[in-house]
Amino acid sequence: MCMTVKIDLSKEGEVAYKDKGYFGAPCKGYNATMDRSVRGRSLTVKQKLRNKRIARKRAQWERPYAVIKNIFRSSHQIVTTTIRQHTKNIFSCFNYNLHQLATLQKNTS
Repeated sequence: MCMTVKIDLSKEGEVAYKDKGYFGAPCKGYNATMDRSVRGRSLTVKQKLRNKRIARKRAQWERPYAVIKNIFRSSHQIVTTTIRQHTKNIFSCFNYNLHQLATLQKNTS
């Protein structure tokens, strides 16, 4: 039997913007977890607007992860040591910064 452990990395007094996967999990800070519908009960208009507000906030820092995962195909890393994984992550972040710089230059010209 698989046991799922939900770990909360938020700090006291911090706003924790989380997606629907963390629905129902405890939170140390301010809980800004998106609501999800459950069987037989759909979301209200107020909950949908709240989810939209949270999604707008999350989109600001979700883009780097999406670019690294989809464009650079770096979602899974098959390395054996922590040092190699750290090095691959550093190069992925460096490539993202170069990609973002090229995108910004293209949009300004």
